[in-house]
Amino acid sequence: MDFSMLNYATTMVVWGIFAIIGICGFVGAFLAATTREDAFEVADRQKKMIWVAILIASGFVLTVFGPAIPILPWVAIIMIGIYWFDVRPQIKGILEGAGGW
Repeated sequence: MDFSMLNYATTMVVWGIFAIIGICGFVGAFLAATTREDAFEVADRQKKMIWVAILIASGFVLTVFGPAIPILPWVAIIMIGIYWFDVRPQIKGILEGAGGW
């Protein structure tokens, strides 16, 4: 059995997953760039442009370097995940007026 093909297939799957998450970072950067500045302040988060820069840098790392650099892609994945699952829902709730007592 030729394990080089299996290794190649596994590598391509990992690159594909990293590319998809990197694209999510670019989409998140676009959404953050089009969000009102004061929403980030009300949510007590970093400034809007800091999140845009973090998401663009994370997307760049994942789509260009992929798994080639050991720790950097994992940091990028975590930053994109923090935006999508923590920051964005809170800001979306603020902008939609879903706040409450």
